[in-house]
Amino acid sequence: MSFSVDNIILILAVLLTIGVLTAKFSSRLGLPSLVFFIVVGMVLSNYIYFDNAKLAQLFGIIALVIIIFDGGLQTKWVDVRRILVPSSMLATIGVFITTIIIGLFAKFILDLTWLEGLLFGAIVGSTDAAAVFAVLGNKNIRKKLTSTLEAESGTNDPMAVFLTVTIIHLIGQPDTSIIELVLRFFWEMGFGLAAGLLFGKLAVWTINKINLDSSGLYPVLSLAFAILTYSLTTFAHASGLLAVYVMAVIVGNSDLTFRHSIIRFNEGFAWMMQILMFILLGLLVFPNQLLGIVWEGLLLSVILMIVARPIGVFISMFVSKFSIKEKLFISWAGLRGAVPIVLATYPMLAGLENSQLIFNVVFFVVLTSALLQGATITPLANKLNLSESKKNSLNHTLELISIGKTNNEMIELEVGEGASVSGKELKDIELPNDALITAVIRDEKLHTPRGDTNIFSGDTLYILVSKKNREKIKTIFQGEIVESAGNFD
Repeated sequence: MSFSVDNIILILAVLLTIGVLTAKFSSRLGLPSLVFFIVVGMVLSNYIYFDNAKLAQLFGIIALVIIIFDGGLQTKWVDVRRILVPSSMLATIGVFITTIIIGLFAKFILDLTWLEGLLFGAIVGSTDAAAVFAVLGNKNIRKKLTSTLEAESGTNDPMAVFLTVTIIHLIGQPDTSIIELVLRFFWEMGFGLAAGLLFGKLAVWTINKINLDSSGLYPVLSLAFAILTYSLTTFAHASGLLAVYVMAVIVGNSDLTFRHSIIRFNEGFAWMMQILMFILLGLLVFPNQLLGIVWEGLLLSVILMIVARPIGVFISMFVSKFSIKEKLFISWAGLRGAVPIVLATYPMLAGLENSQLIFNVVFFVVLTSALLQGATITPLANKLNLSESKKNSLNHTLELISIGKTNNEMIELEVGEGASVSGKELKDIELPNDALITAVIRDEKLHTPRGDTNIFSGDTLYILVSKKNREKIKTIFQGEIVESAGNFD
């Protein structure tokens, strides 16, 4: 079916509208929104013929960069660094073990070669950042668990990509040296980490130092740095996705000009890319082909959820201090999503014999994982007594938009535990002449600041100040060490 430009624009508008409505509908049902996005794509595939795997892969990678960047921006370093070791073990050893186990079963269930079976395992071996961030974002589950799952999902994609590309390479060139593959792995991960650190620091310095005419350009600049980080790191044959996540964590946990604008813009843009990506991937599937692999897909889904993933979690977290209940929850909350479907296009572009079969089964596994695991995460957390009190959502945001080329800006900071100003009245706190406290947030309530207003530890302050006095203000209200604000040290 052919479409005019006007028809394509109309379809795009309808898809975005449907995506927003289904996202709201999915939250009420407790299901990941990706399920509804994919279903929309599958329904549309009956009317729109789409089989361009290369285009789907290109759009999928761009979308993943934006989604991972958004996830990293909203990741608090104070929470992540406490679980850095277990999440790193899950993202590497856990993915590798899961790949081996599910790959062995796939070899016999799908009647594949050994390498093709392992290729299937590598494709479904990692959890998905978009799915995990979306599902856990509004759940009142222990912070240690959500931080671990979010950090794992943000960093295990590079391992899955490496294993997928490596196995495809081995299928084409079986005489490749194992030493060469090991060295390539350390180069990809090591350089990806280093590039993320470098570009993160560079992005923060640039955003804070540059003086743009419009505040709307700052979010665009941050996104440009994310895409630049991915492209240059990939150009160096290293892990671009890892670099983007590390870079985003640094940017999101730094003292940043127009912080709210940057985060809100990228959050909305990530949602838009997520909607379009899943719908596009759904278009790539022909529903009638899924009917022929129902039992194989169901069997491999069950094995992945209750055998391969738990074994990978328990072995990789053997020396961690997580309880058995917590490990069981982490095992079940390892949602699959866009990454496996995007990776499933790699064998198709490589022209492998069973690439279409692998893609269809991967798609089926992702769909069942999202449906079964996504819908039962909260009930399981309650059953295992891993829930916390209701999560408070901070509805207050305050930002000065029309700054133009002035040197003033609105900053948000939290009064530190050891701050010397805690308990003092505002009139007794010596501030720079150009500093003005515009709002005080305490116990989710906004207080209008007056001279006799007391300031206490834990208060969130919005302060209009010149850029040259930003550090002085931070020192006054937070002291030398700003750990409570989540700064990246």
